[in-house]
Amino acid sequence: MILPIKTSIQPRRTPYANYALVIVNVVIFLLSYYPHIDPYTRQPEYLRSWATQFVLNPQPGHLYLWQFVSYAFLHAGLMHIAGNMFFLYLFGNNVNDKLGNVGYLAFYLAGAVFSGIGHILLSGSAVLGASGAVAAVTGAYLVLFPQTLITVIYWFFFIGTMELPALYFIAFKLIIWDNMIESHLAPVAIAYGAHLSGYTFGIGAIVLLLATHIISGSNYDLWAMIKRWNRRRLYRDVVSSGYDPFTGQTKARRIKVKEVIKSAAEKQKEEQIMQLRSEISNRIMQRNLPAAAEAYLELMEQDSEQILPRQQLLDIANRLAGENKHAESARAYEQFLSHYGTYEYAEQVELMLGVIYSRYLNQPELAIKHLQIAEKKLIDPGQLKMCRDELARIQNS
Repeated sequence: MILPIKTSIQPRRTPYANYALVIVNVVIFLLSYYPHIDPYTRQPEYLRSWATQFVLNPQPGHLYLWQFVSYAFLHAGLMHIAGNMFFLYLFGNNVNDKLGNVGYLAFYLAGAVFSGIGHILLSGSAVLGASGAVAAVTGAYLVLFPQTLITVIYWFFFIGTMELPALYFIAFKLIIWDNMIESHLAPVAIAYGAHLSGYTFGIGAIVLLLATHIISGSNYDLWAMIKRWNRRRLYRDVVSSGYDPFTGQTKARRIKVKEVIKSAAEKQKEEQIMQLRSEISNRIMQRNLPAAAEAYLELMEQDSEQILPRQQLLDIANRLAGENKHAESARAYEQFLSHYGTYEYAEQVELMLGVIYSRYLNQPELAIKHLQIAEKKLIDPGQLKMCRDELARIQNS
């Protein structure tokens, strides 16, 4: 079992609108919730009689416009509202921070309306609950912050915490939570149409707002990722073809076109390098080392001579080693020693590099070189013993 507890990005301003939505939902739940058996139908009911008119009911004679909003503030059980409000709090604070209080409130209500419409089109049953609106907020979070980390607590045979990229956790919520877990928490049937409509609205609306610059984007949102992918695709197509595919230049002008392409490519490469360096710094500040390491590998593909600040490079080298990317980590450690050889714990880096060359890359000569340097400087008895044992193992093999 896993449960998210926080995101790696905290809102810069107090998300008053999201807090207000959570409070209003809870208050209405406390006022309207009344589990009982209907004396006429002998079926279980979950609302007081006055609240039933606010359920979204698509049956003829029972459907009213206000129900497209009111249904999203009613819930059929304690676990039903607890699950919805938990995810609203988890994802809504950052979306609220991005859209502002008025914009976020309008977005949330629009998500409820759109989800209700989707439910009616896909199902003829009555529906209640904030799941569709929360799905819209979750979809918005996916677009705005796809690479952030979500800290989750897990318990199986033991309890611990780990960090997952938001993209993976939202996929878990969409596939596992919404379809398997929530069905055991809420006493009513799951409104799959409302969920899917909510995600569709949330993703589509925020992408549109970013594309039209109604809200400001960043280098890390989904729209920026799509634009970078498209620029790289166009660049590869142009370079591989040898001519301008948009104007169809003749052979006589291809040399000039290639010069223009080369100049543009060099400028684009410089911009990409600056973006990657900035991304690495931001990811490390967010404690998202997996994303920082990935950006570092992309930076090395662009320009292998790029050097990061000392602690950044060491953190990424350690992360690559932890991901069992041994060749990449060895290159990062070599780069570190080449430029930061006076580091006060350089002998520990030498030891790590020697172990990688010895155990994983099958390069005993390089392993011996780094281990012998480490042996002369190591002070810690445990590390010194490891170094000597590894040297002995190589020499005896």
